[in-house]
Amino acid sequence: MNDRPLRLASKLKAIRQRLGVSQTEMKGLLKFKGHYARISEFEIGRRQPNLMTILAYARLAGVPMDALVDDETELNSN
Repeated sequence: MNDRPLRLASKLKAIRQRLGVSQTEMKGLLKFKGHYARISEFEIGRRQPNLMTILAYARLAGVPMDALVDDETELNSN
């Protein structure tokens, strides 16, 4: 089984938690329209975000996009 989606999922969840926001608040920060459940699906690896969403997460976290998509790179604390 490929655990790459789970690594990305854990990084996305870590960013949200670092920002100290709920999934609903994260939806607002990412300017998503629709239901907040998509954030939950990203965080458990059920759904993969598109590149624009990954870029938005990276910008919110103040990290390069590579930090999210590269399995070898860990998120650094700001």
